[in-house]
Amino acid sequence: EKGGEKGGQGRQGAATSNDRQPAAQKKAGGAPNEKAPRQRAAAGAADTTKDEAPGQRRRAQGARGRQGQGSAADAAADAVASTPPAADAAGSTGSATRKEHHVDAHQVGAEAQKFMVGLLDAFGLEGNVTLVEDGDDLEVRVDGKELGLLVGPRGATLQAVQDLARVASQRRLGDHDTRLRVDIGGYRERRRAALGSFAQKMAEEVKESGVARVLEPMSSADRKIIHDTLSGIEGIATRSEGDDPYRRVIITPAND
Repeated sequence: EKGGEKGGQGRQGAATSNDRQPAAQKKAGGAPNEKAPRQRAAAGAADTTKDEAPGQRRRAQGARGRQGQGSAADAAADAVASTPPAADAAGSTGSATRKEHHVDAHQVGAEAQKFMVGLLDAFGLEGNVTLVEDGDDLEVRVDGKELGLLVGPRGATLQAVQDLARVASQRRLGDHDTRLRVDIGGYRERRRAALGSFAQKMAEEVKESGVARVLEPMSSADRKIIHDTLSGIEGIATRSEGDDPYRRVIITPAND
C-alpha cells in the first residue's frame, strides 16, 4: 500500500510537473510572441524610415532646385533690366543717342518689304511687293489679285498688317526716324480719294447751314485725310474729339 501511495504520489507529482510544464512552455513560448510584434514594429519603423528618406531627399532636392531656379530667374531679370531695349537705345534717351543708333531708311524699308513677302507666302497669296522711298517716308505696296483678306472691312486688317510690318522693321531695328506705310491693292489711295470727296461735301453743307457736322468714328489715318483735305477751305475748321476707337472729326464753321 505504501508503495502504491508513493507510486500515486509520484504520478501525482509527475502530473503536477506535467501540468506546470505546458504552462511554462506557454509562458516561455509567449515571450517570443510578445517580442515579435515589437520586432515587426521596429522593422516597420525602419521600412517607413526607408520609405520616407527618399521622399525627404526628393523634397530637399526640390527645395534646392527651386532655390536654384529662383536665383537663375533673378539673374535673368537683372540681365534684362540692365540691357536697354533697342527702342530706348535708339531714341528715348536724347538726340545724341538717336544719332549714334541711326538706322538707314532703306534698311528699314527692305525689312518691311521682306516681312510682307513672307506674309503673302503664309496666306498662300500671290502678289508683287515693291518699296517706294522718299527720304524717310517709306511705303510698301502690295499689288495682286484676291488681296481683300489682308485689307478687311474699312481697312481694319490692313491697319493691323501695317502695325506688324512696323514691328518687324522699325521696332526691331530700333528706328525712330522713318515713316512707314503699307498699302495693299491700292486700298489707301482709293480710300483717300473717297474720304476727300466726302469731306468736301460735308464742308459745303456746313457752309450753307452754319451747323457743325459730327462724322463717324475713324482711324487716325482717316481723320488725317479729313483734316488735310479741309485745311485749305476758307470758312471751315475741323477738330477731333473723343478717345480711340471712338474718336471722330467735327467739321464746324470757322467762326465757331
